[in-house]
This record gives sequence, structure tokens and C-alpha cells, in this order.
Amino acid sequence: MRFEPPLQPGRLLRRYKRFLADIETAGGERLCIHCPNTGSMLNCMSEGARVWFSRSDDPRRKLPGTWEIGETPHGRLALINTGRANALVEEALRAGLIAELAGFTGLKREVPYGQERSRIDFRLDYPEGPAFVEVKSVTLGFADNPVAAFPDARTERGAKHLRELAALAREGVRAVQLYCVNLSGIEAVRPAEEIDPAYAAALREARAAGVEVLAYGAQIDPEEVRLVRRLEVRP
Repeated sequence: MRFEPPLQPGRLLRRYKRFLADIETAGGERLCIHCPNTGSMLNCMSEGARVWFSRSDDPRRKLPGTWEIGETPHGRLALINTGRANALVEEALRAGLIAELAGFTGLKREVPYGQERSRIDFRLDYPEGPAFVEVKSVTLGFADNPVAAFPDARTERGAKHLRELAALAREGVRAVQLYCVNLSGIEAVRPAEEIDPAYAAALREARAAGVEVLAYGAQIDPEEVRLVRRLEVRP
């Protein structure tokens, strides 16, 4: 996924009210831009850190830009715009880069399903039947540790999705939890039990029910972001 037009550099002044960030551009301009991240962004940002943003000249927009990439306190790059995770995964799926999910004959997004009225990120159709794929964007990293974790805050919604996948797997339907690791320098991912023990328990139950758990890591730079390799998923 190439950024068109190219991203512009700046430095973070502060993030506030969840979806707002004040930055200073390379030219010294101060802007308030959109922060498209619903998580806590734990360990993802620090005042004065480098950021890259997409600028918009659309007069209908309230804010002049969107925060896309940020430098973490540990010197990694993180894809801040979580709305891009599904597009990254779709791009990789269509290119056949996710080997475990290759060979599908049809792809649909945001398909209603489940006992708790959910929507699956991707339904992939194969000759032997469908696969339901839920995507989660991972950006929580730690100093001197190549293992990332999910989630970065408590997420009842995430646990619900795991319950839905587990119910499918028990019925013999292929169900997949895919972690899109949008953080550089990462070798593996694990559940953040210290943050959300209920989510970690739901993940264990889902795996026991037959849900496949995959993780793929992104290569991130201000020109392009793409999924490049499978990562280990630790218990």
C-alpha cells in the first residue's frame, strides 16, 4: 500500500480527546489533525516524536490532515491509522501473500454473521466452504523486546469476536483470527493478559474450539506499508 500523495513529516506535540493530535510540520507550521486510532495507543507515542501525516485540501473536512505513522518511544515505527489494517490484509490476500488463506474464489467484506450480531472483516469462499477471518491491528510493543501484544486496552468487542469465531469453529466452519502487526522490529505476538485477562481467556478458548490464529507483520516506511511475513503467535 503506497501512500498517494506522499506523507508529510512532522513532530508530535500532543494527542488529546482521543481523535485529535497537535503536530508541528517540518516547516514549523502547527496543525491539529485527525488521530484515526480507537485504542489507548499505549507505548505508541511520545511528545516530540516523529510523525508522518496525510494532508487534505478538501474544504469539507474539519481537519487538514490525518496521522498515519508514528515513531514509538522505543524507536519503532507504528501504523497509527488502524483503518488501514483491513486494506493491508485485503491487498495481501489478493496477492496470495498469506499462504494459509490462499486459493479462495471469492472475497466479501463486513459480512453479518454470528449469534451476537457481528460483522466479520472477511468472508473467503473456497470450493470446500467459507472461511471467516477477523482482523486485529497490533501496535503495542515494549522496550528491548521483539514480542508485541494485543490488546492495548480492555476490549469486550474483541472478546465477542472470539466467541463468535469459536461458535463457528464448533460447527465445523473455518474461523480465523488474524493479527495484523503494524509495528516494526517485531518477531512474535501474544495476548496482553496483563491488560485484558478476559480477552486472553477468550483467545485460549477460541483456539481450543478450533479457531486458527495467525499473525503477519508489516514493513513500514513513509512511502509504503505492506504485510511481508508470518510471525509467531505465542500463548
